[in-house]
Amino acid sequence: MEAPTRPLIIINKMAARARRAWPVIQATLAESGVQYDTCQPARAGDTEKETRAALRAGYHTVAIVGGDGTLSEAASGFFESCEESRDGRPPRAINERAALAVLPAGTGDDFARGLVGKREPLEKWIGRFVAHCRKEKIEDDKNPAIRAVDVLYAMSDDGARRFICLNAATLGIGAEVAARVAAQGRALRRLSGEARFALAAVAALAAWRERRVHVRVDGGELIECATNLIAIVNGPFSGGGMNFSPTAETTDGQLDVVTACGISRLEILRELTRIHRGGHLANLKVRVVRGARVRVEAVNSQHDALGIEADGDVRGATPIEFRVMPRALRVVL
Repeated sequence: MEAPTRPLIIINKMAARARRAWPVIQATLAESGVQYDTCQPARAGDTEKETRAALRAGYHTVAIVGGDGTLSEAASGFFESCEESRDGRPPRAINERAALAVLPAGTGDDFARGLVGKREPLEKWIGRFVAHCRKEKIEDDKNPAIRAVDVLYAMSDDGARRFICLNAATLGIGAEVAARVAAQGRALRRLSGEARFALAAVAALAAWRERRVHVRVDGGELIECATNLIAIVNGPFSGGGMNFSPTAETTDGQLDVVTACGISRLEILRELTRIHRGGHLANLKVRVVRGARVRVEAVNSQHDALGIEADGDVRGATPIEFRVMPRALRVVL
């Protein structure tokens, strides 16, 4: 069978914002004359499988209409499934020449925001996609419309669970918030994403409990910390515009490890009002360490394990190890 020359567009039809965005995207693509195929996964988690299958079938560009969670699933699909990787090594790329196109239609769209440094309208991203489709694919490594970005490979539950994520992971309260959002009933699901996360955050803060953890970056100094908030970030924005580490870059081969040690519930509330502009880093209890590999484990693993959230999904519990996969994914810009 001849490999397809058209891009594949995956639409997260389960997300209201993606459903609203798709007719706008369709109209622009019709005007531009771009030919494409589409896929609308029926269940959560299917985007990863559909992406992997598309790349194995010969597609060179996969575009995503959805938010950060859908993008993260697609990014995982650019690689072998973690179950196929051996000896804890990061999984191999399906096609190193393929590219992921972002058509942001989520609540936060943090990864897209981090790529260009600000939130931009959907129309600009459609324009980038159209321009990419009109070029001779992705044959030029120096093509300024393609950026190779880092991704994260993680092994949680002491290696029993392995996954790839694209933008950021939080340990502790971030995972508690994500779990509460996922468990919300039908009535709360009618609210906006921001409102649902705000309600979940209030409930998680009410149950705040610090745990003693060990953090080690690149095999260096062992940091012992009483905390319920650790962030491992690849891009500068996460959680709807929170700026955990303003200097984080998706192309530097480094992870920014943010710890908030010995910080009270009241201080967390104060820092949450400053975190969108990076003001929390003025607090001496907040520390950023950079490296290519980080391990986090609770001192008392039986009672103090921290839950893990990555790109909006709950991903097990500590102990966990993160590794950066430098410039492992090509993204259309």
